[in-house]
Formats: sequence, structure tokens, C-alpha cells
Amino acid sequence: MSSAPASAVPHLPFPPPGEPRPFFWTRDQYHRMGTLGFFVGRRVELVNGEVVEMSPKGWPHVVGCRKTADALDRAFAGTGWVSRQEPVVLLASEPEPDVAVLPGRFEDYTGHPETALLIVEVADTTLDYDTTTKAELYATAGVADYWVVDLAGRRLVVFRDPRPVPDGGAAYRRKLTFGPDDAVAPLAAPAAVVAVAGLLP
Repeated sequence: MSSAPASAVPHLPFPPPGEPRPFFWTRDQYHRMGTLGFFVGRRVELVNGEVVEMSPKGWPHVVGCRKTADALDRAFAGTGWVSRQEPVVLLASEPEPDVAVLPGRFEDYTGHPETALLIVEVADTTLDYDTTTKAELYATAGVADYWVVDLAGRRLVVFRDPRPVPDGGAAYRRKLTFGPDDAVAPLAAPAAVVAVAGLLP
């Protein structure tokens, strides 16, 4: 593999010598690396300062994402718009959630959204990551309603009520689980009814 010319490599501030510690990327550095082609052919997102490579999309995941986005389009008609696997700026992170419901209209935005009414991750092989690391990220960013569609378990896990924790960051105080025969109303669209079965392949 050939290396990039020196002039193409961005100047990045590394920690001073001493005990080894991880280097966390800023959003500007992350975008600069993308511009220089470091992520060509890879699906990545910035989570807590780390560049994370996302799993390949299996067909059940594709179907789950499509069905979830369609269901939320109906639930939030006239009150929000649905983003499908597009970046959301949350603190020092830039995740690309499978589905996000964003306030206002698409036309109102001049850059990536910085808040969300609801975020949904569709978990095929990533359930542990989505219910721990991603849940902590979204709670810390103040996302009030976070859902995980568990394809293998055929259930919907709903996280709500983010609160700060003593060691920093935040965690959700409520975790609710709904099966295929259940329905749930989003916090930001309480009159809507979303059938869990309608989110599953």
C-alpha cells in the first residue's frame, strides 16, 4: 500500500510523550481525513472521538431500516422529518443512526442536524454495542427517546429519561421492552401508534 504524499497528510495534534493514551479525533479532523480519501470504500462514523467502521448491511437489516423509516414517516407526518442513515452532530460525535426523526423541515437546515426527537438503531449483529455505547452517547447528547430494533430477538427496546451519572456522561433511567404484538407511541408524537411488528422483517 503506497503512502499519501506528505503535503496531503493533515497536521494532527498528538498527545505529549508520557503514558500511552488513545488519540481522539475532532469532527474537523474526521472530515479532513474523509476529504483526503482515508475512508474510501468504508462505512464509518465518529463516536466519542473514535472512527468506528460499521458492519456490512445484511438484507434483514435493510428491510428493518426501511420499514422503521416508513412507519415513522407516518407517525411524524407534519411534525418532523425522517433521516435515513445520515449524520447527526452530537457533541464530539457524528454518528449515522439507521433512522432519526428530526424537528422542523428538511429545508430549514443548512448543516447536519444537532438534535433529534427520536433515534432508532436497527440491530442485527450490533445489539450489545447499540444498547451500551450508542445508548450512552445518545443519553449524554440529551436524546429523550432512543429505540433499538432487535432483529434476532424480534423485539423493540426503548430507552428514555436520560440523566447525568456521577462519573460523567449520562445514562437512560428507563428501559422498556416491547414484543411483536405490542405497539408504542413516540414521546414526540404521543397520538401516534407504532406497531412493533411493522418494524420487523
